[in-house]
Amino acid sequence: MLIKSRRSWELPESAATSEDVFMNRREWLRAAGFAGLGLAASNLMAGSALAAIGGYPFPQNGAYTLDRALTDEEEATTYTNFYEFGSSKNIWRKTRKMVADPWAVTIDGMVEEEMTLDAEDLVKAMGGFEERLYRHRCVEAWAMAVPWSGVPLANLLKVAKPKAGAKYLRMETFLDKKVAPGQRQGWYPWPYVEALTIEEVQNELTFLATGLYGKALPNQNGAPIRLVTPWKYGFKSIKSIARFTFTDERPVSFWEELAPKEYGFWANVNPNIPHPRWSQATERLLGTDERVPTLLFNGYRDQVEGMYAKLPINDPRELYY
Repeated sequence: MLIKSRRSWELPESAATSEDVFMNRREWLRAAGFAGLGLAASNLMAGSALAAIGGYPFPQNGAYTLDRALTDEEEATTYTNFYEFGSSKNIWRKTRKMVADPWAVTIDGMVEEEMTLDAEDLVKAMGGFEERLYRHRCVEAWAMAVPWSGVPLANLLKVAKPKAGAKYLRMETFLDKKVAPGQRQGWYPWPYVEALTIEEVQNELTFLATGLYGKALPNQNGAPIRLVTPWKYGFKSIKSIARFTFTDERPVSFWEELAPKEYGFWANVNPNIPHPRWSQATERLLGTDERVPTLLFNGYRDQVEGMYAKLPINDPRELYY
């Protein structure tokens, strides 16, 4: 008999709505010339019995729940950071020009075979669609609690087949100055880049989101696929991913390159280590004036702390900035 014990941050909750099925991408892939690059989409799906990505809502995984109420959907989808479109919080209107369907994704670097395919075919090949309720903590000290839909990022490894020496997964978003006005600002190191260690990729919490609130991701929240790492500050969870690169050298991420004294590689949530310009001890719940204490690793300490225990870190601050 299997007995599952709840984690320290769990309390049952559910939320979901329906969504229509997305279009098939294979004709687009052939027209764009991607079928000959690496693993063709038709081969990726051979023998698969996976549910269609458009089949929202996905079953909720009861192992990932919350200790607080879900954030109002309108708040979570209209108060967002997406610097490709500007630095204001209400950039959701500007993101409408971005075409996220179809969407080419390249997998390269230290892999058995490089490939470019459509985002839908990639996540179908990864498999394991589900909904998870996660906290989200922005480095700016606001927080929300939302239902993400998608697949475990660890499932990418079975598609990409990285070589034994790969230690990091580098992720890169799109680059299109005609669509994204923020990318015309030359002082930023575009395109947006983020990275995780392979061990972080394999962690049970690490998620590749395709949806939010039981439906496909809105553009402003990172359509069509985005990273979700709930124990890290939100800037680590890169939006609108266009490239996955496996490498044996630690990448320099977007904010780390721009302001290394404020935004480091690890970006793990820690209430005891302030940002150089503000405290991280508390957080404002989005859509309210309520402030609550910030938890170490954003409340996911039991699931992630072991990954960092043996790292050769000279200063513990390095794990957070």
